[in-house]
Amino acid sequence: MKNLLPPSHFLPYRGEVRRGAEGNGEMRINKTKYSTGTIVRWLWSHHKGCRVQAVMNALIGLALVGFGLLAVDTVRRVTDIATGAREGSIGWMAALLGTVFLIEMLLHILSTWIAAVLGVRTQNLMQQAFFKRLLKGQWSGVEKYHSGDVLNRLFSDVGDIVGLMTEVIPSTLIVVVQFVASFVYLYVMDSTLALILVAVSPVFIVLSRVYFTRMRRIVRHVKDSNSAIQSIIQESVQHKMVIKTLERTETMVDRLERRQGLLRKQIKTRARFSILSKSFVNIGFAGAYLIALMWGLFQLQDGLITVGVLIAFTQLVNRIQRPLLDMARLLPMFVSSFTSAERLMELEELPMEQEEEPLALPGAVGLRFEHVDFSYKPQAGRSGRTVIHDFSHDFRPGSFTAILGETGAGKTTLIRMILALIEPTAGKATIYNTPVASSGEVAGEYRLSPAVRNNFSYIPQGNTLFSGSIRENLLLGNPLVTEEQMQEALRLSKADFVFNLPQGLETKCSEQGGGLSEGQAQRIAIARALLRPCKVLLLDEATSALDMQTEQELLQNLKARFADSTIIFVTHRLAVTDFTTDTITLTRNA
Repeated sequence: MKNLLPPSHFLPYRGEVRRGAEGNGEMRINKTKYSTGTIVRWLWSHHKGCRVQAVMNALIGLALVGFGLLAVDTVRRVTDIATGAREGSIGWMAALLGTVFLIEMLLHILSTWIAAVLGVRTQNLMQQAFFKRLLKGQWSGVEKYHSGDVLNRLFSDVGDIVGLMTEVIPSTLIVVVQFVASFVYLYVMDSTLALILVAVSPVFIVLSRVYFTRMRRIVRHVKDSNSAIQSIIQESVQHKMVIKTLERTETMVDRLERRQGLLRKQIKTRARFSILSKSFVNIGFAGAYLIALMWGLFQLQDGLITVGVLIAFTQLVNRIQRPLLDMARLLPMFVSSFTSAERLMELEELPMEQEEEPLALPGAVGLRFEHVDFSYKPQAGRSGRTVIHDFSHDFRPGSFTAILGETGAGKTTLIRMILALIEPTAGKATIYNTPVASSGEVAGEYRLSPAVRNNFSYIPQGNTLFSGSIRENLLLGNPLVTEEQMQEALRLSKADFVFNLPQGLETKCSEQGGGLSEGQAQRIAIARALLRPCKVLLLDEATSALDMQTEQELLQNLKARFADSTIIFVTHRLAVTDFTTDTITLTRNA
């Protein structure tokens, strides 16, 4: 496996990365990030939304245990009646047995219905919670995770957690109850046999602990590799045109195959370990079952028990061993879920934006920067250099400012500071207002923070449309706008071509505005931003896909429409300065 990108390019987990003999970049995790106790406490804190389904599953399972033991006892009785070992009516016993089977069937149907209805709802609620947390988190936090990896965690890992809390944990409770109840029943019938059967339990417990510790690390490898594969596929589909024009289709396919090859090796390792562990357990259980059967046959031969009791022996042996085998089956689910919990806990560690009451400033609004510095934190592939140094400027209310500068000079970084996505590492950045004196409104100055973000509307560079109709994209700017306001915004942004489309505002766009040209998509994005009530309009290379004449007409419209607002325009085009009141040229710091 040569020439494989380092796993750190894809995998967020902070484990030790070593090169194997073939340089395949396999990740070896020396230890798990969180202790078992920490994960258990985290699971309990997130268990509230799953409790209804978990309780219902547990009650149904316990009922099935009770009816199962009743079925064993009924079979024993009807067999003894049939062989003359006891008196009674076979018909009544058969009717009772049939009733038990019918109730068990209905309980299984109910269990399936609960999983189908409540299970999906529970998973959706947990996905919404993490989705909301990601969107509310600090801009700089989630960037260290690949979007494909984040999607994998929101779907696969959330599904594992919901399955653990609604299915696996109730099943574990049921297994324990079934084991204890079956053991007590058998102990009453034959204490020696019952003790022989549970003699394998300590061995099972030891094997389970070894299995859990080792398998948890293996599963982490597999989940991270799955995330890496999803990341490769997602990026390749998203940048298909780049891959085709560079003629690197085979390169990307080869990269995918190598990562898949690593995943296959990890899955083989998991399968080998799982098979070995289960084989030891099954051998022990098979031996215990053989002992129970021979014990019963010898007692039957000596006339110490009836045929019905022998049948009950064999059924109870299964009902004692079955829970232990079920535990062997549930252990991989626990392992997978604990690993999923680790990955979701990592997302919860992402820093959150400070929750503040939105502050809408009255009157005209300006921005003031005083000796501001900003440096990105040193990370892989980023030096941590100072991007902005000692920057001071007053974006006066009503001004139209063009920000120019070479690539890397800090233009986009400045926009991010204005939107409070990042904070200055030094200096002071504030927003202030100057209301009309006769209005009685109060002037003030406030730190740039998420609380004042509602005073801004932002048009980023590139194609930022969402899949859906043009109307749905415009409503993201303001869900309360009227049809007339949408039409006006489209005219101002020179996107009135929408009126000539066969379906008009209902025209569907695919991902990133597919079906429209870059210029058309960009103008609709501008219209979307114009629909948002704001005091400051930010444009980051927002006209890069427009021809010069369309750009000039658009700028004229913006200047007229937002005459009382503050406009900040990041651009490379010097022609924009013909429309501005101020021009700032940023230079790249050494």
